[in-house]
Amino acid sequence: MSHYNLALIGFGNVGKAFARLLLSKQDSLKADYEISFAVTAITTGSHGSAIDAEGIDLEKAIDLVESGGSLDELSTTVVPENMVSLLKAAQAQVLFENTPVSYDSGQPAIDTIKAALNNGIHAVTANKGPVVHAYQELTELAEANNVRFYFESTVMDGAPVFSLGRSGLPAAKVLAFKGVLNSTTNLILSQMEGGQSFDEAVAYAQSIGIAETDPSGDVDGWDAAIKVAALMTVLMGIPMNPDAVDRKGIGEISSAEIEAAQQEGKRWKLVCSAERHDGHVHASVAPEMVGPESPLFIIDGTTSIVQLETDVLGKLSLIEEDPGPHTTAYGLLADFINAVSSN
Repeated sequence: MSHYNLALIGFGNVGKAFARLLLSKQDSLKADYEISFAVTAITTGSHGSAIDAEGIDLEKAIDLVESGGSLDELSTTVVPENMVSLLKAAQAQVLFENTPVSYDSGQPAIDTIKAALNNGIHAVTANKGPVVHAYQELTELAEANNVRFYFESTVMDGAPVFSLGRSGLPAAKVLAFKGVLNSTTNLILSQMEGGQSFDEAVAYAQSIGIAETDPSGDVDGWDAAIKVAALMTVLMGIPMNPDAVDRKGIGEISSAEIEAAQQEGKRWKLVCSAERHDGHVHASVAPEMVGPESPLFIIDGTTSIVQLETDVLGKLSLIEEDPGPHTTAYGLLADFINAVSSN
């Protein structure tokens, strides 16, 4: 039996879902993988932080945060502000970095992950910023310290997009991909097909917790663009920042355009795509009308899809239904198992 101390940096919806998943899977982790764990550090932006080298009570931590309390009362020591000192105090062996994404720089998540890797600690993240802004650096740093830097949850939540590229397609070359990768905009467009106005569809997405209070990151295509950049960087081996992706959001699509597409037997989708051809690369996020011949046509609501085109398998599609914090949490769990099992 191998035991691991875990540090959770960020304890929002994803962090709490991950904690619940750890609790529900702890018996199967022991039985199937001979893995036991203790969460020895949790930090939050607005609900305090806790360190307990013997293990924090996760149910109490979840209850405290959801009731508006502070994790400080669960800490057995003063929580250092310096990340290296914090990880040492927690005796952490695996870091889970789940703070909000920075589209522009990937910070401070990049520095947090560096602190872990430099100290021989596996790093797992659901944060897209470090992938698009420091993938090569962090991967090389992990290899130099004989640990892993994994990030399955950054695109399509828990669907094994990056695992597929890392180990499921040996010797294959990804030539292009196309997909619907932003659940919020796809839900908005689906609601508009049902007769809602754009504003009504956004309000609905916000009411069920899919869209943020400020939905511009989704509506303007930034979330989709950073996912395109991540896929290009990792699966195609082409470093790409989100501002280099040709980007147009869905804000200008009117109800009349939605209806016109329906009359033609087509649907509007915010399509993410990238391809390399004759030494050139093009990446884009833009609304497109797609017909029944496209696999994107059947993607409703919050469902997402990516279709990879390779040099040996042709086109391969991966579809994820009903994503949410629980599916993102599964990606973190899968990365945890893969990271510690690879040594």
